[in-house]
Amino acid sequence: MNDAAGRIAAARRVTVKIGSSLLIEGEDVRRAWLDSVAEDLAALRAAGKHTVVVSSGAVALGRGKLGLKRSARLDLKQAAAAAGQPRLMAAWEAAMARAGIPTAQLLLTVEDTESRRRWLNARATMEVLLREGALPVVNENDSVATEELRYGDNDRLSARVAQMIRSDVLILLSDVDGLYTADPSREPGAEHLPFLDAIDETIEGFAGGAGSAGVGTGGMRTKIAAARIARGFGCATIIAHGHAANPLRALQHGARATVIAASGSPAGAYKQWIAGTLEPAGSVTIDEGAVRALAGGKSLLPAGVRAVGGVFERGVCLRVLDPAGREVARGLSAYTSAEAQAIAGCVSAAIAERLGYSGPDELIHRDDLVLV
Repeated sequence: MNDAAGRIAAARRVTVKIGSSLLIEGEDVRRAWLDSVAEDLAALRAAGKHTVVVSSGAVALGRGKLGLKRSARLDLKQAAAAAGQPRLMAAWEAAMARAGIPTAQLLLTVEDTESRRRWLNARATMEVLLREGALPVVNENDSVATEELRYGDNDRLSARVAQMIRSDVLILLSDVDGLYTADPSREPGAEHLPFLDAIDETIEGFAGGAGSAGVGTGGMRTKIAAARIARGFGCATIIAHGHAANPLRALQHGARATVIAASGSPAGAYKQWIAGTLEPAGSVTIDEGAVRALAGGKSLLPAGVRAVGGVFERGVCLRVLDPAGREVARGLSAYTSAEAQAIAGCVSAAIAERLGYSGPDELIHRDDLVLV
């Protein structure tokens, strides 16, 4: 399945990145175009797909609002982002409301996608929003990010968001219809590359430097970098032209694009990351009933826990031991060590009484657990 239409049709979850050069014209939002994108997103939702949008545009809108000139100074970008973010979200809110879908804003930083605890919190928020039928609209939190801890472009942020929700497809809408062997605006003989099974130095060389010189900050190089990230956790990437109305519908009807294949599946890559990459920070010993439940694909509930080892925070990797001390699984803890000790052996309905506040029913959710 090497075409964009097939990838979208088969996807359960889709992340769409929209750049400033598509969304903004002059000092305002291209509202008719955004309405058409809202129609496309509503159609994906109607087809049973969970969708998240990573939207640029706050800095460009804020510059217009404050009368600022384009500048590389971080403080000016942050001020523009702070002024432009409400305008950006108001535009998304209005467009999606016409499509009958509520929106929600999430502002993320590099730290939010690299700290396991904050990563889990952001993921949990998005899971609730998706379950309740809302569209999460994500942007980098430019107003508080430091120069050293910024993505600087939403292409790479969108790849991390796709990883967070375990997207099957990441769609990067651009001002070109994919990757070419050279810049097609300068070399008419440049060859379009419709499908890539891998990313190597040759492909990165084709990507060249920055892209359009309009209001955006991303180029083909950042898109290839994002695709490399996505590929590593089992998510395919589609780079497509997005300037015309209904760009997602166009992809579903065969519009030209570059598809970059995934390496495995999102779920498989995530489980491999837990099992082989993370260093366990503690352990839990469980009873035989819990061992059987895990083998049957269930989550680890506090009722099956007999002992907690180590001092750890929420979101860290734990070793799961059977009564004989043999490791049977690894997973990410939904509780700290102190909380885990407090609820060990109790039924899920009693968690709030033990802790004094409500928490997840699972100590380790099955999505965050892998048998070893």
